[in-house]
Amino acid sequence: MIKGVGGIFWRTKNLEVIKKWYSDVLKIDMENWNGTMITPQLGNETIFSFFTEDDSYFPTEQQVMLNFQVHDLNETINHLEHIGVPLAKKKEVSEFGKFIWIEDPEGRLIELWEK
Repeated sequence: MIKGVGGIFWRTKNLEVIKKWYSDVLKIDMENWNGTMITPQLGNETIFSFFTEDDSYFPTEQQVMLNFQVHDLNETINHLEHIGVPLAKKKEVSEFGKFIWIEDPEGRLIELWEK
């Protein structure tokens, strides 16, 4: 029945600040309607997964965590260092890929993943 994720929507305290941050830091081109269309590329997957209330994988006070796939995690780290965005957690490598985490201006943990 489901053919894909249709979107991610949330409220923000400061729309202009958060749009600029996502544009500058993650290179997401935000349009006048306060969003963008991210077109999936071949080999890109969207994971839909649940975590228990007390799972420590991401902060328990955060109900949802964004995960963005990146082409090259080292290139992403270099970009983040260049613009002064610190990693919230150190790089991890597992059988699922390579991961880093950053926080947006409102403190949401965001996972960046190279498969």
